[in-house]
Amino acid sequence: MTSRKPDEPLARNSRLRLVRPRSLATARRAATTRRTRPAPRPPEGTPPRAELARQARLVLADAVRIARWAAVPRGAQTGPRGMSAKAPGGGPLDTPADAERAAAELDLTPERIRAGWDRARLAGLVELHGAAVRPGWRLQAWDRDDSAVLRGWVALLDAWSLVHPAPEGVPAGAVAEVVEAVPQVLSLLQLSQGPVLLPVLLDLLGQRVDELREERCEVPGDGVPVRPSAPEAPAAGLPGLLDWALEGLAEVGALTLDREPEGRQATLTPLGNWAVWVKLEQICVAAQSPAGNIEQSAADMLRGCARLRPGPARDEYRAWLAARTLAGAVAELVGVARGEDALLRGLAFEALRVVGAPAEAEVRAAVAEPSLRPYALLWLAEYEGTDPDDAPEVLTREEATWLWVDTAAAVADHGESELLVRHLDSAVQGTVPALLDEVRAVGHPRTVQVLVALAAAHPDPALAKAVRRAAFQVHTGGS
Repeated sequence: MTSRKPDEPLARNSRLRLVRPRSLATARRAATTRRTRPAPRPPEGTPPRAELARQARLVLADAVRIARWAAVPRGAQTGPRGMSAKAPGGGPLDTPADAERAAAELDLTPERIRAGWDRARLAGLVELHGAAVRPGWRLQAWDRDDSAVLRGWVALLDAWSLVHPAPEGVPAGAVAEVVEAVPQVLSLLQLSQGPVLLPVLLDLLGQRVDELREERCEVPGDGVPVRPSAPEAPAAGLPGLLDWALEGLAEVGALTLDREPEGRQATLTPLGNWAVWVKLEQICVAAQSPAGNIEQSAADMLRGCARLRPGPARDEYRAWLAARTLAGAVAELVGVARGEDALLRGLAFEALRVVGAPAEAEVRAAVAEPSLRPYALLWLAEYEGTDPDDAPEVLTREEATWLWVDTAAAVADHGESELLVRHLDSAVQGTVPALLDEVRAVGHPRTVQVLVALAAAHPDPALAKAVRRAAFQVHTGGS
């Protein structure tokens, strides 16, 4: 049995020294180095990924040119009347004057500049940092990485309703219903493996909208459904909304519209057919899971994924996201992250990593919230291309310590004692006394519970005593 001398400083006690520190990124890498299931093969006749990526590059050709031009810093330029004007390069193309200058340099019309700029943002080709524009990681990998190209195009497909403005005078609720019903229309086109007449699609759209309205009915105690009071578009307005949706999907390259003797018809492009198959495959993965996560709320879905390996968990996240509008799904995940469950907070940001560019604005806003700040900073660092091993360097010492406590709270609530003991290895401090001092200083609301759990779990009596004393001091406000 060993003991320290009475006059030996606590920090010099080797039993209280963290001798095997590991970064959070190293721990994550060790946890994610697992075998995953082989990727399913697309339907017969689907072009190779290289050909699909070539087609996606054609759809986004203007957007890529504009993104590359806008991301290059430029100084002041002389305006048409000799006045100094700020060049839009390196800044967003927000004004007509910016679009005119870009059009002159790129030999495109101002209308194509504005449309291409919107697509560049929606496809994640550029990142807006205040008044500055930086090339996104997809733009940097555009010429060499087919996966980056296809992910950018799918992000544009998901945002088709933003590319093509909705008809004027139509209630916003009716537009939202059609947007939510479009995946079923695309599924029918994919299963048909050929052109489908618009009356057939209109019939399906009407059925799906009716289902959505029935799902929103509230059933009070008397059992009589009560429809919401929000105004709804009459059925007579659906043909126009169907035309709007199909035209928007055609604009992003997902389908083609043709007029034949028997009437107008829609056909998925190879890109559209592949994208719908990918989303259906993701949905099937979740539907086959024991918990049926696709039907769950974000919180329940994350709980269902908590014990999955990282690869299968990401498949579940993708399937859950594919069954929802991205804006709503991102908002729901961030809402869960604001809750008290630290495990769900971490998992919510893992799911947001799968979302990618569409989640950037929400994540940047989360930086201002102390409980979300460390997670948001790590997400943004990795999103902007930082190696996961180096991402923790963006955190201050206090932020890293806060994240250590939050992760320890997740382990204490949902893990095993051994995991909590091993979690000591990921602390940035070199000794237990230093860790305890900084843990007390960051003011995490779960500090006392974490320290009590760690003291109860750790087999070393000296260390457990020091941790227990720290917990008592935090609880009583002593020093």
